[in-house]
Amino acid sequence: MKLMQPVPQEVMQQIAEYFSILSEPMRLRILNLLRDGEKCVQDLVEATETSQANVSKHLKVMLQAGILSRRTEGTSAYYSIEDDLIFELCNLVCDRLATRIEQQAHYFRTFGLAEQSISVSTPEH
Repeated sequence: MKLMQPVPQEVMQQIAEYFSILSEPMRLRILNLLRDGEKCVQDLVEATETSQANVSKHLKVMLQAGILSRRTEGTSAYYSIEDDLIFELCNLVCDRLATRIEQQAHYFRTFGLAEQSISVSTPEH
């Protein structure tokens, strides 16, 4: 039997930082906008209806994490997805959430039907 080695604290910190990048809804919106290809900052600003400073702040974080890549053309900066695995990770999370929601819906439907059958089967005086 092989014993698992404890994960070093530095590794845990890096994993936590990576997940924290994805914990910001605006970053997820930007990633979704970049799913179908490269976009310039102005396109992202218009699509998210927020300030250029806000979009640039989030792009910088994802760029530093290696999730995005950047190229400049004239005075414009263009961003694209560098790490396609980000979408696999998002798909896993979305599938898990969808399963939970479906289970909750089934529970509520079952509960609702149980309540109806109880009220219907009460004897009348």
